[in-house]
Formats: sequence, C-alpha cells, structure tokens
Amino acid sequence: MTDQSIPQPVADFIATVNAHDDAGFLDSFTDDAFVDDWGRTFTGRDEIKGWSDKEFIGSQGVLTPEEVSADDDSVTVVGDWKSNYANGRSSFRFTTKGDKLTSMTIREG
Repeated sequence: MTDQSIPQPVADFIATVNAHDDAGFLDSFTDDAFVDDWGRTFTGRDEIKGWSDKEFIGSQGVLTPEEVSADDDSVTVVGDWKSNYANGRSSFRFTTKGDKLTSMTIREG
C-alpha cells in the first residue's frame, strides 16, 4: 500500500512515526488529544510523550500499513507494527480535526 491511499494528516503521521521523529509525533496531536493503547488511555502532550518514549517512538516502532478505511473525520489503518517493545498486526483508528489528530486508538488487527 502506498502512502497516497492514506488520507492526510494520517499519512504524514505514519511517515513521522516511521522516521522516529519524537517532536513531529507530538506536534501531530491537538493539545487535548488522547491515545488509547489497548484500553490504557493517555491524554494530553505530557502523558502521550511519557507513553511514547517507552512504547512507541522510543521503541523505534515502524508501522507498515496493509489496509485503510476512512469516513468523515476517522481513518483506520490496519498494519504490521514492529518495535523493540511490541510486535504484531494492529488496528490504529485515528480521529482528526483539520491537520491534527484528536485521538489514536490501538487494538488487535
């Protein structure tokens, strides 16, 4: 799958994650955004950064998209996640507002 088939700003976000760009990762979210990682919720920049430092960007994660679906303000990307922390097929559901993410929910793919 090419990045052109993934709507913005999610495509940019995935490229940022795969480049392990910590600042770009955090700047992709609105100030009140949240990450729901298999039921554990991290809200706001500080909590998201703390989680990401260990389990996402800090673990050198790479997402290889395999499927994508989109509607209004929601994009779901199912793909292979590989990192130094966790690995496996996962579903990433994003909600957006303008060019920012308001949420990212990670579940079993």
